Amino acid sequence: MSDAATARATVAEPPDGPNGVRQPVPEPLLPDWDGAALHRVVPTLLEELAHPGEVELPPWFPAPVAGARQVVLLVIDGLGAVQLQERSTLAPVLTAAAGGSITSVAPSTTACALTTLVTGKVPAEHGVVGYRVALDGEVMNVLQWSVRGKDARMRVPASEFQPCASFPGAKGLVPVVTRQDYGPTGFTAAHLGHVDLHRWHTPAGLVTAVRELAAAGSPFVYAYYEGIDKVAHAEGLGQYYDDELRAADRLVGDVLDVLPPGAVLVVTADHGQVEVGGSVEVFGPEIMQGITLISGEGRFRWLHVRPGAGADVTATATGLHGDVAWVRTREQIIDEGWLGGVPSARVAARLGDVALVPFTPTAFLDPADTGELRLKARHGSLTPDEMLIPLLAWHIA
Repeated sequence: MSDAATARATVAEPPDGPNGVRQPVPEPLLPDWDGAALHRVVPTLLEELAHPGEVELPPWFPAPVAGARQVVLLVIDGLGAVQLQERSTLAPVLTAAAGGSITSVAPSTTACALTTLVTGKVPAEHGVVGYRVALDGEVMNVLQWSVRGKDARMRVPASEFQPCASFPGAKGLVPVVTRQDYGPTGFTAAHLGHVDLHRWHTPAGLVTAVRELAAAGSPFVYAYYEGIDKVAHAEGLGQYYDDELRAADRLVGDVLDVLPPGAVLVVTADHGQVEVGGSVEVFGPEIMQGITLISGEGRFRWLHVRPGAGADVTATATGLHGDVAWVRTREQIIDEGWLGGVPSARVAARLGDVALVPFTPTAFLDPADTGELRLKARHGSLTPDEMLIPLLAWHIA
């Protein structure tokens, strides 16, 4: 499997590492916004369906998509291209597909990536800029759609928080095949909006729903499977992960078996994974005294600083943690194009002032979200393991 992008060279002035030894620091692997990136997948597929055989596909798009008149897009949450390539023998169906890898988003986390995929918009536009985002001096958990553990669907209407339409250009309601308990959530409403939900209880139900929808002639079907991500979080990237990858590969094979002739199956993901285990960075008083709030996630941690403390917090964070993480101000992240553009004031207010984004296998603790400590593998940062995701396709003869 070829990579759409690779990690680049080192920065000119790496920080001091342990014992004062200068350590090389890799540059972040930014989303390829003008090339092989997640936000271009759905718009390209829908344009091809609207004008089959008339659209010149980007060179990084899998060849079987050309001329497609029926497409099933299966998203396998957490399946990174690097992890798949390292375990190619465990996934013969996926490995045999046409295609390669593309870049995810920043932060490389589910809420941001799935919204980017289905809307075709960059994070600076849609505003779902992380798993936990600042909201009026508090932090909202986007996946749970909650503030301080309380349901926020009435307080924060999904269509106002994320106003971009899903599947732009699709004819009629797009059928979405997803897990039973993902139907009525605030995040489902925020990133999918008005769609035709088909909810499954077991993976076999996903296959059944796809078969029925494809047989009925649905031109575009979106299906979502989260097993890889759940197992990686709970068990890491060891034997349980390997077995789940085998199971996901069989699931792809089962979907292929039920598609009618002429259909095209496309498989992609939202992000990859990094094994973190118990490696956690804790902010000391030197930083905590200068901040009012912590948001984001362990591998893309935002600090919200007190008025006038920005320069001191940035310098302190760089000195203490610059050997394990990229330290950037909000302005630097915007200027360097991490979010794909300049966010509106509404979206920018959801960001912190200083971000710490690990390039080593560690995470930054938020004392208000200790549940993350249970996660053995994580994502969110801009390393190749997290940023490179597969884009694969098959044409059913």
